[in-house]
Amino acid sequence: MIRKFALSTVASLAVATAAFADGHSKDIVDIASGNDNFDTLVAAVSAADLVDTLKSEGPFTVFAPTDAAFEALPEGTVETLLKPENKDQLIAILTYHVVPGKVMSSDLTDGMKAATVQGSEITIDLDNGAMVDEASVVQADIEAENGVIHVIDKVIMPGS
Repeated sequence: MIRKFALSTVASLAVATAAFADGHSKDIVDIASGNDNFDTLVAAVSAADLVDTLKSEGPFTVFAPTDAAFEALPEGTVETLLKPENKDQLIAILTYHVVPGKVMSSDLTDGMKAATVQGSEITIDLDNGAMVDEASVVQADIEAENGVIHVIDKVIMPGS
């Protein structure tokens, strides 16, 4: 099953290589900031004051929702979360997307549970491609100097 997942991501990894060239000399925030698909994520990380944390040594595994994933949330959700009075909720959601350590796609197993920085666990499902909770991994193994990014197509929420 892991081989199937690894083979299915080869094409997207080939495309990602050009987009994320020199990724090892950049940290997670630098890579996300340099990609137009993560503008909302970068804004959220900044609003939550998590930039310094995600620029630190780590390592971290980040399941990074695309801008399209944020746009799929109910209207007004992102704007509401970015307000200073909702910072704690934003931090909880963002840290639910982060696992301590560097977890590559080859490390994933079906049914695997991983503790997030937020404190809850995410569940990995490999039956129909790699999924994290209800989000599909659309691009895996984007390496950074302080961890790895896996791009997901949905914002995952703690307790859902």
